Amino acid sequence: MTFSGTLSLKTKGFTDIIDITSGVKAVLASSGIRQGLVTVFCQGSTGSITSIEYESGVVNDLRKAIERVVPSHIPYEHDVRWGDGNGFSHVRAALMKPSLSVPVVSGSLSLGTWQQLVFIDFDNRPRTRELIVQVMGE
Repeated sequence: MTFSGTLSLKTKGFTDIIDITSGVKAVLASSGIRQGLVTVFCQGSTGSITSIEYESGVVNDLRKAIERVVPSHIPYEHDVRWGDGNGFSHVRAALMKPSLSVPVVSGSLSLGTWQQLVFIDFDNRPRTRELIVQVMGE
């Protein structure tokens, strides 16, 4: 069986990190699936889904690490071509990936004690984002 739902988010951009765990759990509960897999996918080329310990220290450390790996204030060829100044956001999203899958066991997400699911918006402006949450199993 397959069940699909969506989450709608308003983001600030610039590596805005939003805990989506409760929303994903709500879609899973609506599905009735007890054993299987949940996949969360970001529609858009400048966002990413990952799992972290969602607390201010880790969130700030992650933002700083991403800035060191893919700086926002250097030239990008995308910006030359399109003039939108968000080349860094596309590179960040490509490295972090637009989706994440999590096993479902006994109707619950198989997350560690301190682990949450997060959406990261890398774009250079606020956006409304649609995430697809698809649950497959029985």
